[in-house]
Amino acid sequence: IMKIGLVLALVFLWILHFYCPQAALKKTPLFDFHREQGGKMVEFAGWSMPVQYKDSHIVSHMHTREHCSIFDVSHMLQTKVHGKDRVKFMESLVVADVGELQDNQGTLSLFTNEKGGIMDDLIVTKTDQGYLYIVSNAGCADKDSAHMKARLAEFKAAGLDVDLEFLDEALIAVQGPSMSRVLQAGLKEDLGKLTFMTSTLATVFGVPGCRVTRCGYTGEDGVEISVPRSRVVELTEKMLANSEVKLAGLGARDSLRLEAGLCLYGNDIDETTTPVEATLVWTIGKRRRQTKDFPGAAIIVPQIKAKTARKRVGLVSTGPPVRQHTPILSSDGKVIGEVTSGCPSPCLKKNVAMGYVDAAFAKNGTALQVEVRKKAVPAVVSKMPFVPTNYYSG
Repeated sequence: IMKIGLVLALVFLWILHFYCPQAALKKTPLFDFHREQGGKMVEFAGWSMPVQYKDSHIVSHMHTREHCSIFDVSHMLQTKVHGKDRVKFMESLVVADVGELQDNQGTLSLFTNEKGGIMDDLIVTKTDQGYLYIVSNAGCADKDSAHMKARLAEFKAAGLDVDLEFLDEALIAVQGPSMSRVLQAGLKEDLGKLTFMTSTLATVFGVPGCRVTRCGYTGEDGVEISVPRSRVVELTEKMLANSEVKLAGLGARDSLRLEAGLCLYGNDIDETTTPVEATLVWTIGKRRRQTKDFPGAAIIVPQIKAKTARKRVGLVSTGPPVRQHTPILSSDGKVIGEVTSGCPSPCLKKNVAMGYVDAAFAKNGTALQVEVRKKAVPAVVSKMPFVPTNYYSG
């Protein structure tokens, strides 16, 4: 009987795995709405997320570049850091000069480890409500929260005043050249005063308590809106009532960020990559370079002057698509690196990619090759972003 029970249990688990793949995945507050709108759901970082809708991902990509799209990014980790020692706490974890930020100004930064590796990338915003607002990656949520909690315990033990609050809010990204016209219709505040990487609390289309931050992952003008989860469907529907606006999924999000030359954690940066290798030195505050008081500074700061053996570069090619793990070759066929992200560019009608190469081959315009299907295909080191960005500076 026990054997029969075990077999039945294994069969049930097999059925659950193959016929109910969403069962174990986390769901955003927009999960049911995505399916109602024809979203094709896939697993991403432990979440069930829409990869595309009824339109192809290329149609969604171009709609974002030409009009405006809404992306569900509620899977991202949102955190508030409270207390009078909140800046000191955050600077003990990241490379940014958080102290120099103005009220309601944010910056891209990096969690680093003692070996100089990148644990995650994140946005830190210094609000005028007496807390720091942090948005970090879904795939690193457990790692990031554990990392912050461990440091919190150290600060508490030292008698310092700091507390963490992990938010249960929804988060949507509204991206594209039409965003400002679409969103302004639902705001009392003048959106023209909200420049790139600044943030405000606002009532948006009648939904109070929203944090609107002018930023995004597409290279276009856009905002991310943190909204009470019980009102996110309502807010999304109100914006979709404008014909300029469509829903977009992970497929378009990935090709848009790649055209914009933006890194995807786990692909283009990870704990084996330093900020200098990743060409992210600009995220390290000038004061922080002098004080050398962030994790891994003893390794990272000397690299800024001495340079590194490898470097992240952009690549452009024609012919077959270039994907992650594609070998990068010198003109004489020697392996000098590997692609970390790649796709056909809907805007350029060429293949774009980024990857790491030996530093001697990193100069823009260098002729290289990529090995696709065991054939060497010509490629050229290209400046990033591949498609010009349209961030709003006022």
